[in-house]
Amino acid sequence: MDRPQRYAVTRPGPPGRHGPPEVVVVHLTGTYTAAGEPVYADEAGAFRVAIEGEEARPLTALPGPGRHTCLDAVPLP
Repeated sequence: MDRPQRYAVTRPGPPGRHGPPEVVVVHLTGTYTAAGEPVYADEAGAFRVAIEGEEARPLTALPGPGRHTCLDAVPLP
């Protein structure tokens, strides 16, 4: 089965502000993590993730306090 070229990744809203989550579209970059996982990035290349199933693992730090290690990922056509 072919790997999806794009995913919609949901990032949490600002902590303590009860803001809505942000949905970011990421694209397959053609690069891989040290463990051999394909890397996806947003249009600017600033937000990078590795995706396994429907979970995205951030490879770059998210803004704000706390550390989110697992984000929702939905494949896009």
